[in-house]
Amino acid sequence: MEINPEFGSMSSYAIHGLGHENAEHAHLLPIFSSSTFTFDSAQQGMDRFSGKEPGYMYSRFANPTVRAAEKLVAGLEAFGLKGADGKPLELRALLHASGQSAMATMMLANLSAGDVVLSHPSLYGGTYEFIYGMLPRFGIHALLDDLKDMDRLSMLLEKTPGLKLIHIETPANPTMGCIDLEAVCAVAGSRGVKVTVDNTFATPYLQQPFRYGVDFVFHSTTKFLNGHGTSIGGVLIGRDIAFMNTRGYDTYKLLGGTSSPFDAFLLTQGIKTLGLRMDRHCDNAERVAEFLTGHPAVSKVHYNGLKDHADAALTARQMRRAGAVMAFELKGGMKAGMRFIDRLRVCTRAVSVGTIDTLISHPASMSHSGMAPADRIKAGVTDGLIRMSVGLEALDDIIGDLGQAMKD
Repeated sequence: MEINPEFGSMSSYAIHGLGHENAEHAHLLPIFSSSTFTFDSAQQGMDRFSGKEPGYMYSRFANPTVRAAEKLVAGLEAFGLKGADGKPLELRALLHASGQSAMATMMLANLSAGDVVLSHPSLYGGTYEFIYGMLPRFGIHALLDDLKDMDRLSMLLEKTPGLKLIHIETPANPTMGCIDLEAVCAVAGSRGVKVTVDNTFATPYLQQPFRYGVDFVFHSTTKFLNGHGTSIGGVLIGRDIAFMNTRGYDTYKLLGGTSSPFDAFLLTQGIKTLGLRMDRHCDNAERVAEFLTGHPAVSKVHYNGLKDHADAALTARQMRRAGAVMAFELKGGMKAGMRFIDRLRVCTRAVSVGTIDTLISHPASMSHSGMAPADRIKAGVTDGLIRMSVGLEALDDIIGDLGQAMKD
């Protein structure tokens, strides 16, 4: 999808990228809530199913509202980037019913029995369970290792001929560790290994992984892209258009995890305020992280925007800003963590990120509870770890609530 050169900023593109091109000249994207589409003749139906004529047939295959949302997200990820030919980068997006569904399409479209996928220890719990619990049932092997050591990565690729895909979360959930995308892509690309990035926490407003050579990006659109917690969704974006139009699309269509038109519409409306929201999210998060760093009840703050974070320099180079998600460890362990959650008055107790209100959860008993305790600890999810998605409330209200909840 080519980007209109009139848009000098991503924020403007997020608002105007879809234009108003529809038969009824509607100001906002219409919702095509139809399960199927009609044909003028048997020949037209045959031509559409064979691909000779463009058009819609059935909403599991494609839908005008969904297709518009796909183009908008692809445009955000490609904004300002150029391909190897020097022309504006073209990407293809497939909008799904959830982030998990988008990840499943990506994994199953790229991997077969006997193949190996490599990732790192700090992952979203659902991702971990899918890669290391479900994929092995289909004969797809999984490895966990350090993706920050390029010498070790090169050794792993050399010793694992079946390794076909490297999956990265950066920043990672919930410790906010970051991976050097350019370095990983250089090593992986030299051996023909594909790289995929979960860009949910950053959004394309803060980080564009395709800039560094990755093959696929996916999001849980439920989070910051939608921004309001009004729908569940996910999107897979790919650089290889031919692959996305064939094996990627076929896998997407046959698994059936396609987005509803209404959820696609809500996504496009949320995206209109993406830049505005992300700037305010980051402003608040930076101040909250500073507050937590100096609090006596907190033993450690995981926020890649802090100068003493191990990946602060990488964050500054790879991301526009550090984002709005962080984690912090309470000194009292499990008991202190649960007491803190119970005492919140302003912040919302919920297992998600990216909505306009501040969301706080306890991963050890919630999002990562499906992991074995030893694996959970290895991933950095300690008993007293609290994850927080900093919202858009007045900063004093957020900090005041955190402070009162941590009082003895």
